Amino acid sequence: MTPNAQSRDTISSIISPEGSLEVLSQHEVNRLHRTSKSGLHDLLRQCALAVLNCGSPTDDSLAILEAYKDFDIEVLQQDRGIRLKLTNAPAEAFVDGRMIRGIREHLSSVIRDIVYIYNEIQRHDRFDLTSAEGTTNAVFHILRKAGTLKPGRDPSLVVCWGGHSISREEYEYTKDVGYHLGLRDLDICTGCGPGAMKGPMKGANVAHAKQRRRDGRYLGISEPGIIAAEAPNPIVNELVVMPDIEKRLEAFVRLGHGIIVFPGGVGTAEEILYLLGILLHPSNQDMPFPLILTGPADSADYFEKIDEFLVYTLGEDIRRFYTIITGDPVAVARLMRQSIDEITEFRRTHQDAFYYNWRLTVARDFQAPFDPTHDAMRALALHRQQPTHELAANLRRAFSGIVAGNVKEQGIRAIEAHGPYVLNAEPELMRRLDELLSSFVAQGRMKLDGQSYTPCYVLT
Repeated sequence: MTPNAQSRDTISSIISPEGSLEVLSQHEVNRLHRTSKSGLHDLLRQCALAVLNCGSPTDDSLAILEAYKDFDIEVLQQDRGIRLKLTNAPAEAFVDGRMIRGIREHLSSVIRDIVYIYNEIQRHDRFDLTSAEGTTNAVFHILRKAGTLKPGRDPSLVVCWGGHSISREEYEYTKDVGYHLGLRDLDICTGCGPGAMKGPMKGANVAHAKQRRRDGRYLGISEPGIIAAEAPNPIVNELVVMPDIEKRLEAFVRLGHGIIVFPGGVGTAEEILYLLGILLHPSNQDMPFPLILTGPADSADYFEKIDEFLVYTLGEDIRRFYTIITGDPVAVARLMRQSIDEITEFRRTHQDAFYYNWRLTVARDFQAPFDPTHDAMRALALHRQQPTHELAANLRRAFSGIVAGNVKEQGIRAIEAHGPYVLNAEPELMRRLDELLSSFVAQGRMKLDGQSYTPCYVLT
């Protein structure tokens, strides 16, 4: 690597990739080079910039792109493989002119997955992405390509969801939970961003060191739009990029052996609704899948509002699918350890794979990518005169659109051009939805860069 300092804030350099990009056939090198010159270049550039900008205090993707207008990335073709040419990259990604190894690994993973998805999934007829089976197989192949499937390991992967913008007290609590999970030989899988996604990994990392556990897993699963908005946190030692949020969420529930949800905003509500909508499907009624909602003692009101909304929209029986624990990280870790031990026995009894949950039914409503256009958001069926798992799917889409309007470049530009999204709901459901979203705003869970939040939606 021969760095060339352009200024105090940027560095230009040519680097060698890490991981699966280190050993490539000539055919793969040619294809990767061609793909990087195609319409994927802008996407690769945005995601690469976010990874290199890891540690920035802002998660406003447009602001980052504006700050580094002259940044570029190019895949150079060589006889021995490829090298990555970076022009005017953030200097924070380098130490004494050499790129930080974890950042180089993340950059290589992003390129690997985006190019693989483009060439082998989206442009290949062996995957029928209009069917449930084809989509599940595509998710499996992306995870296998990334080396994420570990056949020789017992169930241990705990998925942690929660907000990226949380209070210091909530963040410390996520670390405490992660610590007690790590002491019990459990691993962490998150969306790989900051806040409630970073805390559990930090806690588990310390616990694994105390237990002399050298193969701890800190798996981050993201998608291009989220990567571009929220760079992976540096603790992540396995990074997978999925093509869209639906496949990302399916990857979580296929890989994870249990899920813990910390306080968050609309993105967290979307994830809760996704999982509950799947568990409500008749085929999954007897499927063991531990779900714990937890936070410090002061977060009791937050979970009370979530619980009230879920019970009103999805029925009283919904409570059997989750447990709420506040202010007790040890109890959370003990319950999750016990639940995963039970899942291990269940899968042994049914001869299921430990590393990928094939038995779980994921209905097409939870797989089909949702493009949150203004028309699509207005057309969502937000009423209770439909099966509960279908209502959960539509509520999830509504929250997904609000997330897009908050942090994704395409969503932000759509709001700027056409005004806020319009959501139509039956009167009482609309009131409760507005109350829930307003509570997120009042608690500071829907803001960017410390600024006051301007809603990207209106309810009618």
